[in-house]
Amino acid sequence: MESEILIEASELSRSYGQQRAVENVSFNVHRGEILGFLGPNGAGKSTTMQIISGIVAANHGSVSIAGHDINDTPKKAKQHIGFLPEQPPLYLDLTVDEYLHFAAKLRGLRGSELSEAVTISKQRCGLEQSGSRLINNLSKGYKQRVGIAQAIVHSPSVIILDEPTSGLDPIQIREIRDLMRELSEDHSVILSTHILSEVQSLCSRVLIINQGNIVLDQSIQNLQGDQNNPDSIIIGLHNPPLPEELLGLDGVMSVENISENTFRVNFEEGIDATQSIIKKAVKQDWGLYKLNPDDNSLELTFMRLTQGDDPSQMTAANLEQDNEDTHNE
Repeated sequence: MESEILIEASELSRSYGQQRAVENVSFNVHRGEILGFLGPNGAGKSTTMQIISGIVAANHGSVSIAGHDINDTPKKAKQHIGFLPEQPPLYLDLTVDEYLHFAAKLRGLRGSELSEAVTISKQRCGLEQSGSRLINNLSKGYKQRVGIAQAIVHSPSVIILDEPTSGLDPIQIREIRDLMRELSEDHSVILSTHILSEVQSLCSRVLIINQGNIVLDQSIQNLQGDQNNPDSIIIGLHNPPLPEELLGLDGVMSVENISENTFRVNFEEGIDATQSIIKKAVKQDWGLYKLNPDDNSLELTFMRLTQGDDPSQMTAANLEQDNEDTHNE
């Protein structure tokens, strides 16, 4: 049985003057799902998140949060939203307790309900020992924790996080990621980030936006594919041949140079040329020392959808054209 839809965005469009920031964007997010929201700078990510959060109005389209339309019933819809922008909205001259009590009051909490909500949000964000400290004196990581705590203090159905691990050290990043996993058990989480490995490790689904349009909406599992039958592999060769020799093997569609001795070999659809590569490497003494399924499919997909084909990629067609050009010179 499919879980409850907590975010429903339908045909969202938004322009700034003649500049179209978002165009006809539609997607849903279910309870218990972490959606990775990706796109290059200026692609429309921030505008989309601001529309969903009710900060900016769409010129066209609708947003429903936990069944409440953001335009028709904005107060009810926003009660179900927790939002952490890239720059956390902190008051540096307040203590953590003062700030979280203020944030809870803004969310309509009062009395014992307010105190309990602040206590729980501090516990979930690892701030139990920081309540009396000035926010200005906290590290970057703890300021991020405070920002997340204000976003969840009212226990919203939907949590939207914009670059939540930006500028953190590895230990802080791990702690914030663990927190996001915990939050996803009871909420819908939208994670906007430039860190593709973060999306692969955290998210159940990825949405890629480019030039204001959704260009990919797919589960991480389907995107990465079946590693027992990969679409591409990474090989390391001590004595690498010319790319033409690799491209000459049955089932090999293209070859990409990762480094002097490392290559990404992409297969034709439905064909696994791994065994052919191994046999050829042994026979020709290429010195095969690495052979792994390609775990960078998200990076490749992102680059191809937002930047076009990878210029480092060499295909059989490229080689044929290069040879023709050489002969014609």
